[in-house]
Amino acid sequence: MTGVRATVRLQFHAGFTLDDAVKLVDYFAGLGISHLYASPLLAARPGSTHGYDTLDYSRINPELGGREALARLVARLRARGMGLILDIVPNHMAVGGSGNAWWEDVLAWGQASRCAHMFDIDWNPPDESLRGRVLLPFLAEPYGDCLENGTLQLRYDAADGSFACWHYEHRFPICPDHSAGLFTGDDETPDAVLARMAPDHPEGRARLHALLERQHYRLAWWRTASDLINWRRFFDITTLAGLSVEQPDVFDAVHRTVIDLYEDGLIDGVRVDHIDGLTDPHAYTTRLHRALSAAAPRRPPEAPSDTPLYVEKILAADEALPADWPVDGTTGYDFLEQVDLLLHDQRGADALDDLWVWGAGGATSFREEEQAAREAVLNGTLAADLARLVNVLSGLAGRDPRARDFTPAALDRVLRQILIRFPVYRTYEDGGGEVLHTICHAVRPTLVPAQQPMLDWLERQIGPDGPAEAIACFVHLTAPLAAKSVEDTGFYRYGRLLSRNDVGTHPGQFGGTVAAFHAANLARQHDWPRAMLATATHDHKRGEDARARIAVLSELAQEWVRVATRWSEFNAPLRHRVAIRSGPCTAPDRADELILYQTLLGAWPIGDSPLEHRITPDFHDRIAAWQVKALREAKRHTSWIDPEPAYEEACSAFLAGLLSAHPENRFPWMVDAFANQIAPAGALNGLAQTLLRLTSPGVPDLYQGCEFWDFSLVDPDNRRPVDFPARMAALAEGADVGSLLPHWRDGRVKQTLIAAVLRFRAIYPALFADGAYRPVRVTGTRRQHLLAFARVTEGTTMLVVAPRLSAALMPDPANLSCPAMLWRGTTLDWDDAPAGPWRSLLHPDRIIDRAAMLDLAMLAGGAPLDVLVSG
Repeated sequence: MTGVRATVRLQFHAGFTLDDAVKLVDYFAGLGISHLYASPLLAARPGSTHGYDTLDYSRINPELGGREALARLVARLRARGMGLILDIVPNHMAVGGSGNAWWEDVLAWGQASRCAHMFDIDWNPPDESLRGRVLLPFLAEPYGDCLENGTLQLRYDAADGSFACWHYEHRFPICPDHSAGLFTGDDETPDAVLARMAPDHPEGRARLHALLERQHYRLAWWRTASDLINWRRFFDITTLAGLSVEQPDVFDAVHRTVIDLYEDGLIDGVRVDHIDGLTDPHAYTTRLHRALSAAAPRRPPEAPSDTPLYVEKILAADEALPADWPVDGTTGYDFLEQVDLLLHDQRGADALDDLWVWGAGGATSFREEEQAAREAVLNGTLAADLARLVNVLSGLAGRDPRARDFTPAALDRVLRQILIRFPVYRTYEDGGGEVLHTICHAVRPTLVPAQQPMLDWLERQIGPDGPAEAIACFVHLTAPLAAKSVEDTGFYRYGRLLSRNDVGTHPGQFGGTVAAFHAANLARQHDWPRAMLATATHDHKRGEDARARIAVLSELAQEWVRVATRWSEFNAPLRHRVAIRSGPCTAPDRADELILYQTLLGAWPIGDSPLEHRITPDFHDRIAAWQVKALREAKRHTSWIDPEPAYEEACSAFLAGLLSAHPENRFPWMVDAFANQIAPAGALNGLAQTLLRLTSPGVPDLYQGCEFWDFSLVDPDNRRPVDFPARMAALAEGADVGSLLPHWRDGRVKQTLIAAVLRFRAIYPALFADGAYRPVRVTGTRRQHLLAFARVTEGTTMLVVAPRLSAALMPDPANLSCPAMLWRGTTLDWDDAPAGPWRSLLHPDRIIDRAAMLDLAMLAGGAPLDVLVSG
């Protein structure tokens, strides 16, 4: 077995188990994959479709087949010389419901619980009703209503002799010290106790209320979480509680099974979910790396002894992964951004800006939209988290004679200015002071003179040399604030071009350059040569090939402006004036309408079959589900917390009208015509980003099913079942890229491209793991439309040529070929190119010499991408 060469991400759940994956191992081996990259496998909430809601870190999820099924999968992988990388979730657990023994122990015993330190709970918050107690905002209605209507009920578990209060699926244990006192005599039965506490009579409700008031928690309506919650969550999700994994015994409890799996040879590496959710990522990764390394010598002989370790990290535009983390790199969002920028034409930005201003009528830049979203999130779902930070800082100020007059309200006002402008997910010990100082410098002109000393004091408290409590509280706010305001709000509000709105991207930047892409590849090869490269993930907002198609609009900006405005005028009768809480508005408004049109274009099923066979009820339902999520995430006219039925129903009716099969509705044919117009260029973009992912420095990751075209939408759409039998049958045909280009619409050509390159990687792993990366200069009239580079090791040279800004190349809808005359005068400027002969990986019968290679003869009259090998 070799090191990590290429991965495939699989999403496990009850409908796709570990034994289901066993059946696919031969297929993935044939594709050229070296490692399966599994979603979390430890015991999660029953019915979980993703596995990030862990309930028990001590065992493999029985819904997936348990440890026995994992052993069967790994045995099959070993037989094919393959390995397994496991996604682990160290920063949060599932709470609420029932089944989390650690959490329920805290609820039962409070601060005296052996598990109390495992969760990040503030036992001394400003609210006196929560001193020494945990707020439990899981009630469907206000507490008094739940007590009155009987949805709070005391139950007895004969198996362990315990009492608990239940609210639907939520179990709230009663402190065992109180259980004996519930009985009025030695001969009273548990049923008699339950009868006296029954909520169907006033006396019972009063007794139940008195009992609940004595507990180490306070039951509350779910809406109180934003204002009162006194424990850290994952982002703003109240059913996921943050863990204090920086505590050594908590780390051991969370990772014991993972380390055992690694020692036993059942996993070969790990991917750490949301590294920025941990208090000290450097200390954490160091501890995890040491634990894995210590276990390595005890692994079975057939298992490799290296310890691949990846972190999920979203990097800002100018941010680098800290060099002192003992990891192999990120999971690839940064590469997604680099290749996405390459596919966008900067010249289209101004026209699309104008269209968006006409449509949105509000913020004209993503930065404005992001800052507005940050302010809204601080006032909304993260208000309690900000209050906790203010409370910590206020306590520090009270002990400092120079700062004791800094009131909580004043601290809040200045902190907000810092947080609204914060450019990264969080700071770290190394370099965090510089980032914070830059932000404070930007904030200073916005403050009155009396606030200046407070800004200086705050910078010292939350900077790298500040008190540990303040720093931890600060970084535990900035990370969820970034996620909720950028990914989960801004991306749904700002619709200049949706192909620039995805996890890891920076929509304020519109297009990139070939030079910037080369520079990023060179930096990765030097700093993180084993980092993952991803263009599709379980968290993406839209599929990699949907983004690639929408990116074509950057080249056709003026035409898209005309098309979009014409569509809006045509569909005006379908829009309706509705009355909502914030006042009358048109639904959808133009911002939501423009975002919907782009989504339809990206996901539109093209092909030769009649349109009514392609625009199916399933397609409508997928778009409709996306639309509800998009509207609520944007939080402009509706939201998850306060849905606005009138607006959502009007938008739903608008979509139904757009896709109506009524003979007089010409709109589906209008979309179909334009989608088919841009689809060939979109397909070239998709093949280009696939080829670049497979050949750039790093480890290419394939998201499940994306070996065919990926026109998925945001989750749960991107986690739909994959038709693996169709993919297995296509691979078994053994076709080459050239023969499948006339059939490019069915996606097999993409799979064949992947297989051709990954099989070559399997034969020559050193070329990709250690080979030099050399940019190759393209000269001539079409130099802006090609990217070329070489991977070089002793005796072997590989040349990669990929298209960009593909609409200008006029790809033929029949086979994606481009006119031969396009390349006249365009050549490769590569003085030390080997003489050859050069053999194509994509077209096995293509062999050319050095002169033909430099003159791009292999592109004449064909699709403008190739991989040539010499040596």
